[in-house]
Amino acid sequence: MKKQVIGILAHVDAGKTTLSEALLYTTGKIKKLGRVDWRNTYLDTHELERERGITIFSKQAVFGTPDLSITLLDTPGHVDFSAETERTLAVLDYAILVISGSEGVQAHTETLWLLLERYHVPTFVFVTKMDLTGADKTGVTADLTSHLSPACVDFSADGSLSDDEFYEHIALCDEHALEEYMETGAVSDERIRELIAQRKLFPCCFGSGLKLDGVARLLELLTQYTLEKSYPEAFSAKVYKIGHDTSGSRLTYLKVTGGTLTPRQSIRYTPIGADEVLEEKITGVRVYSGAKFDTPDLVEAGGICAVTGLTGTYAGQGLGEESASMLPYLEPVLNYKITLPKDADVRLLLPKFKELEEEEPLLHILWNERYEEIHAQVMGQIQTEILISLIRDRFGLDVTFDDGRILYKETITKATEGVGHFEPLRHYAEVHLLLEPLEAGEGLVFDTRCPENFLDRNWQRLILTHLEEKQHLGTLTGSPITDMKITLAAGRAHLKHTMGGDFRESTYRAVRHGLMQAKTSGACTLLEPYYAFRLEIPSDTIGRAIADILARFGTYEEKETSPESTVLVGRAPVAAMADYAKEVASYTHGKGRFTCRVEGYFPCHNAEEVIASIGYNPEADMDNTPDSVFCAHGAGFVVPWNMVTEYMHLEAVKPKFSAEQPDLTAPAEHRVNEKNVKIDEKELEAIMEREFGPIRRKVYGEVKSNVIVDVKVPKYKKALYIVDGYNVIFAWDELAALAETDLENARRTLCDILANYQAFTGRDIILVFDAYNVKGSVERKFDYHGIHVVYTKEGELGDTYIERLTSQIGKDFNVRVITSDGLIQLQAVRSGVLRLSAREFYEEVTAVDEEIAKVLKKLKEKKK
Repeated sequence: MKKQVIGILAHVDAGKTTLSEALLYTTGKIKKLGRVDWRNTYLDTHELERERGITIFSKQAVFGTPDLSITLLDTPGHVDFSAETERTLAVLDYAILVISGSEGVQAHTETLWLLLERYHVPTFVFVTKMDLTGADKTGVTADLTSHLSPACVDFSADGSLSDDEFYEHIALCDEHALEEYMETGAVSDERIRELIAQRKLFPCCFGSGLKLDGVARLLELLTQYTLEKSYPEAFSAKVYKIGHDTSGSRLTYLKVTGGTLTPRQSIRYTPIGADEVLEEKITGVRVYSGAKFDTPDLVEAGGICAVTGLTGTYAGQGLGEESASMLPYLEPVLNYKITLPKDADVRLLLPKFKELEEEEPLLHILWNERYEEIHAQVMGQIQTEILISLIRDRFGLDVTFDDGRILYKETITKATEGVGHFEPLRHYAEVHLLLEPLEAGEGLVFDTRCPENFLDRNWQRLILTHLEEKQHLGTLTGSPITDMKITLAAGRAHLKHTMGGDFRESTYRAVRHGLMQAKTSGACTLLEPYYAFRLEIPSDTIGRAIADILARFGTYEEKETSPESTVLVGRAPVAAMADYAKEVASYTHGKGRFTCRVEGYFPCHNAEEVIASIGYNPEADMDNTPDSVFCAHGAGFVVPWNMVTEYMHLEAVKPKFSAEQPDLTAPAEHRVNEKNVKIDEKELEAIMEREFGPIRRKVYGEVKSNVIVDVKVPKYKKALYIVDGYNVIFAWDELAALAETDLENARRTLCDILANYQAFTGRDIILVFDAYNVKGSVERKFDYHGIHVVYTKEGELGDTYIERLTSQIGKDFNVRVITSDGLIQLQAVRSGVLRLSAREFYEEVTAVDEEIAKVLKKLKEKKK
């Protein structure tokens, strides 16, 4: 028997629950049809659902035909509970989208269609209520093809389409189907199944759930045109819901997507917000159908069940080999303060409210420490009414919600760099992030471009995890940030003193520092939620409607116009459109209809007013500080965010350099005055011979007397340069581009550049390459055209070698360390030697190249 997990979705009051009852009755699962108005439907089991006549919680029922076993997941239709619908989509094989024949495609119907497309769920369309006056099949069909997809094809068995017309409509959905139709005059069932599975074809069926009309045909379509998935043998599962039964036991609802699931099976997973893997045993397995459940000994791949015993799972989580779901498309747009009874202990109740948050991911329960208040972020007012009832029933508390306020967001308009440094005693981490704006609706994107030679892959993954785990707040109103790409550009760890928590601190501070930089430069923008609306009104009220939209800072366009009615579609701020549906009903005397859905976040229409009213001070928010912690004289000290760039150890992401620019990569008190450095060439040469063997100098022939060179060559002092090879390669644009495709070529090119530089300046050069991650590597030292090249051994960082060498040389020599690595620079300072950043050295090498070019040009002129 073929097995399918099928979800049923619809706009509220479209007839979804009635169709679910009809499917259960037609297949023999129930013996008597229930009705919403009679409060006895099979799947609306909660008292609140029966009382209000709407579906609030997703439920399942298992039934089928002789050839098809269906696990039906019933989802809420009201927009306030659409998060419950969205998280169910990740576990569906197919979906049934229910459309009201008398209403057609409504605003929330289009939202559901977008969600089905986002999760790539193959979809069957059932148009119900065709028995009602005003239901027009031709009109609804046109509505489907214009608002949903041209690939919506009538599969009804009522003969409204001839066979030729039927196959022609299908053939137009795909070029391969068209070729098959042109050759045979038909399209095979196998091809149709593939088109449906690929979301290139959407079968439509018309009827009435209440009258059982068309229901049997829908079951035939599901049996004939669905494909059963194949699953891997290794265990995997997708969590789509968290709940609690009547006894308070925690239930994890999931779909097994690989292998099998049994009671007492051990599951390893990482709870949300945790760093360590947790291993727990499943204590029970339940397969629900309505309010009742069975306890099977085995659930095979493709099955839906609820398990007990898991304490840290969350909706959207992947278990075993399964990956986590994408971030939800829908999100709350309103914030309410929860007012508790006077004798209630807020801190004891907060964990209980968190149970509700587990069950409803888009219900965000927040604790305001400053005012000692509990706030709830929800989708709408109906959801607050349901929450009041749930809290009363579950916890015995009578709470109230205030009038609520809009949830704002923030973004940036220009790229900026954020730096976070965390270095109290025996801790160390530095993170550089590039913050870049994205298009509206793209959310937050995290990436890395930091070379693994600079920062190990494990540390980079940890930084990306810390970026994703926290809700980062903006600096205008303290609202969450969005529509931004945050890229790890550079980072630094210490071999002994870096711990995971150090990177958490430095990452959070880097994000905040970048946002403060953007705020200072005027590159921050406040966003507010907007509705996409559809307003259908009598044509004689069009003037009033347009005036209302413009007065509410909205935009519009005329979609449909006739002498009797006009349809306007557009976009307007959520804050300005509150209760507008009631106003429309009033001035149109009940003939108008206003529907809307949250479209996304766009620039706030009254940003200055909102920012002033909230009065947020980002520097006073200690939970989201932009300051960094540095270490000096054995103790940590806080550096204000606007001075962090003067203390940071790594080079800026997009720095500007000049030949005269001082080295600002260390505190001012640590900078070395070159004039005070003593030089002892003999002792320096002794160290060089100990490290690299006898010094071999090139012997050049005497210059012929007839060759006269009248060139002023710069007088360079005899000196030693220690070059951090990979740091220089990835700091110089030309070498970095070369290293992306051929690292060996980049190393060889750097050697050639330094050999030319050494030959002209007479400076001794030690070029150090890091072989820390190269398995079996031994330390290698050799000379290359006058420069000394070192490859460290396995397990030894180039930093360590340079630190050892600078400590050995001491402070009495004319030595420079060439690197932008803050730790090596700091060690150089402590050893008393000078340091030069990779970019500054680039300027110096460029200047030498120019001098060499001048000499060659002069020689050519003399020869002539």
